[in-house]
Amino acid sequence: MKYSGIGGQAVIEGIMMMKGEDYAVAVRRPDKEIEVKKDTYQSITKKAKILQLPFVRGVFRFADSMIIGMRSLTYSASFFEDDEDAEPGKFEQFLDRVFGEKLESAIMAAVLVISFILAIGIFMLLPLGIANLFKGVITSDHLMAVLEGVIRIAIFIIYIKLVSRMEDIRRTFMYHGAEHKCINCVEHGHPLTVKYVRESSKEHKRCGTSFILIVMVISILMFMVIRVDTIWMRILSRIILVPVIAGISYEVLQCAGRSNSKFMDLVSRPGMWMQGLTTKEPDDSMIEVAIVAVEAVFDWKKYLEENFPEQYPAGYFEREDQTEKNAQETGGMSR
Repeated sequence: MKYSGIGGQAVIEGIMMMKGEDYAVAVRRPDKEIEVKKDTYQSITKKAKILQLPFVRGVFRFADSMIIGMRSLTYSASFFEDDEDAEPGKFEQFLDRVFGEKLESAIMAAVLVISFILAIGIFMLLPLGIANLFKGVITSDHLMAVLEGVIRIAIFIIYIKLVSRMEDIRRTFMYHGAEHKCINCVEHGHPLTVKYVRESSKEHKRCGTSFILIVMVISILMFMVIRVDTIWMRILSRIILVPVIAGISYEVLQCAGRSNSKFMDLVSRPGMWMQGLTTKEPDDSMIEVAIVAVEAVFDWKKYLEENFPEQYPAGYFEREDQTEKNAQETGGMSR
């Protein structure tokens, strides 16, 4: 496997793919045609050099992914609105008067803040509260930290299992699988065609699901070391240390995603297993959407020629395309 630098996420009936500052969202419209939108986004880390430092950049890269993710989801959702011609309600009109052209950005910011608060409550504070019920039985702080971590992982698994019962979420998980398959396809030296993508793995080392699991494991290790006496201090420590845990987890994920060592493969294994919950096998129509998204931001033919020259010497795909074009012209003339 050779690092390509591309990443993405599943959206509603589509895929977002990103390479550098370029990203593209491809969506299968209700009429079954594929719509693709290309845009650029400059990372928050570019605003100051200190934000690019290891263990600092991870927090802001996570914020980047949340912002781009919300933009992509909003775009994909626009194709499936129930009644586009309906008159806006009084509340919508009020918001439009207050925020004007910035309404979409304001809504996005509000959703991100609410999502962050809910995530902290469900996946950080709730496990702490449940684990605290056993404080009279378990006296070891180390065991309490492990119990809290196990409860956190269990809540995450239950949450994923429940939401995956919804048809829309199940299809999103299928597109998630298509995204991974495309990245795995090119990073393992195969042309980006439906045939080769279908044969590729739906699990990938750099997946956000792996990041979440790494966060949970790092939090166990950190809270085994950091000890505070009162429940309120423990709550405060969970909130304050979120950026620190995220920063460390990001570096671990990046190292695992770029390395082919057996040790890093072992570190990545639990996250790959967890992806069995958040990725499903896509159908060919979903793979087609993912390919369109990749090709909008990434020259995979150039990448293969540069990174796999034994299989694809310089100019290989240009000659292949010319041969195919000549064959089509010859076939057309014979008819």
